[in-house]
Amino acid sequence: MVYFILVLIHVIAVIIFLGNITIAPFWKANADKKKDRLLVLNVWEGIIRADKLFTMPGVVLLLIFGIGSALHGGFNLISTGWIFWSIILYIISGAAFMAKVVPIQKKIVSLASDEAIFNWDSYYKLTKQWDIWSSIATITPWIAVILMVIKPNI
Repeated sequence: MVYFILVLIHVIAVIIFLGNITIAPFWKANADKKKDRLLVLNVWEGIIRADKLFTMPGVVLLLIFGIGSALHGGFNLISTGWIFWSIILYIISGAAFMAKVVPIQKKIVSLASDEAIFNWDSYYKLTKQWDIWSSIATITPWIAVILMVIKPNI
């Protein structure tokens, strides 16, 4: 029973984590279409706030309960390929998020906060970088989910 509770909490954390990081590009794209600096600023502040409220707690919970359920279920984290590669993908996602996505988001908010320095060319340059790095940070955990569900013999 403990194993199933650990897995359940892990799955709920994955849903919260992936739901938030997957929907952010949708809100960004909607704001970009309006070409309104204050709307863009509001959306980016909301994305950052959502990361603090959903992404980061999701990361912590899915890590704790994922490892806990694997160990409680008798799985070796290194020799069980689908777990090992999911952890690697999770690390790649976290590295992309912390090293690139977060700093770019802060630069975007700083730029959009100041009407005197804001210009669309600078904004789009930053958001193109964000698109690349956030795609890496989002696609890698989705691949991990596929590995976790299919459990290939790798």
